[in-house]
Amino acid sequence: MQDAQGNLVELTVSELSGAVKRQIEDGFGRVRVRGELGRVARPASGHLYFDLKDDKAVLAAIMWKGTVARLNVQPEQGLEVIVTGKLTTYPGQSRYQMVVESLEPAGEGALMALLNARRQQLAAEGLFDAERKRELPYLPQVIGVVTSPSGAVIRDILHRLSDRFPRHVLVWPVRVQGETCAEEVARAIAGFNALSPDGDIPRPDVLIVARGGGSLEDLWGFNEEIVARTAAQSDIPLISAVGHETDTTLIDYAADRRAPTPTAAAEMAVPVRAELAAQVTDLSARLMRAQARFVSARQDAVRATARGLPRLEDILALPAQRLDALRLRLSGGLQAHIRAHAGRRDRVAARLTPFALSQRVQASSRQLADLHGRGRRQIMAIIDNGRKQAAGLARQLTLLSHESVLQRGFALVLDGDGRAIRRSAEAPPGTDIDVRFAGEDALSARVTDTSAPAKTTPAKTGPSAPKTGKKKPADDGQGKLL
Repeated sequence: MQDAQGNLVELTVSELSGAVKRQIEDGFGRVRVRGELGRVARPASGHLYFDLKDDKAVLAAIMWKGTVARLNVQPEQGLEVIVTGKLTTYPGQSRYQMVVESLEPAGEGALMALLNARRQQLAAEGLFDAERKRELPYLPQVIGVVTSPSGAVIRDILHRLSDRFPRHVLVWPVRVQGETCAEEVARAIAGFNALSPDGDIPRPDVLIVARGGGSLEDLWGFNEEIVARTAAQSDIPLISAVGHETDTTLIDYAADRRAPTPTAAAEMAVPVRAELAAQVTDLSARLMRAQARFVSARQDAVRATARGLPRLEDILALPAQRLDALRLRLSGGLQAHIRAHAGRRDRVAARLTPFALSQRVQASSRQLADLHGRGRRQIMAIIDNGRKQAAGLARQLTLLSHESVLQRGFALVLDGDGRAIRRSAEAPPGTDIDVRFAGEDALSARVTDTSAPAKTTPAKTGPSAPKTGKKKPADDGQGKLL
């Protein structure tokens, strides 16, 4: 920039950045740009930062939080889009950027390409495998429905259930279109699975995720990865009823069953009660006819078997004859047995005289007296032997006692606490001691010297003993040396 004299004007960095910002904003204003999404960042603030690029250039872009909430399609890297907004600059980093006010896919082909890529990725992970599909319960007690509470879809489902087989229905209200659709549907599926079977709110036996028809953009929330993964991980069997028969979303692949319409989903969930009643009646009649045929066949079989059997009189004739013969033999055998035992009884009675009984009593008395004498002698021998053993143990106890040692002329020296003194080091000078002798005799003393006494050599006797000229000490007769 130059002044009126043509000289360059000195500017600050902020002034120059502001001039560039005004120049770009005034020169371009609102623009519409087509490009491929590059880096996509979602910070905690809720704003959206991304790059628009083609094969030669990259344009930084930002979308504010309020605009992000109104998006129908989640921006992802590689998606070709058309954005509308205005160009501006960011002085903090000396760059220009675009503030995006609207974003839409660059034609349905871009969305289909993104959908196909996402479907292939999830299929490669095994989320759509047939082995993961669960069987629907034949007659569920509780049905959970994830849909908008104000649309015609929920009314169609309830009406169809009422016609076929009325069941208890729980509705989890969600948005079925818009930016928050995918997260709300995923939370609803996870919330139904988190219910306890014994809780205040019963846990559904089957789930229906339903929505009416619409464009690809309208149904895009059911193509989000979070919805497909949550549906595949559901422990409750799930029926997908999103759109019309020609509409296909990722939740259709992840669900256990796909219904072409919400009404068809209700038909899959429950059978027709009238048909069940007719079927039960028909089965009951068939069961009764089968039981009648079974009983009739068994009766015919019994009658046929009875005709082939011999008469009862013929079967019992031979056993009856044998019974009569045995009865006759038994009568004669009993008489002979009685006669034999009567003779034995008479012989035994003849031997049982008073003299014989007296002899047996006397012999038993002598045997008892002999046993009594033998038992008394054996008891006395045991007592004598015990006394001898006790006397021997007493002698051993006396020999091992310290009294026997004291009887031989030794003494027991104790300190003031009653502990035995075994060495002179245990009784320094000034220690009070007790000296105990045999027969509970004792004296008290105090140690005055602990030096070892001089060893004395016993005097030799006999012709070789030297004469010292000293006199032998005399004994006073009480064991003391004078």
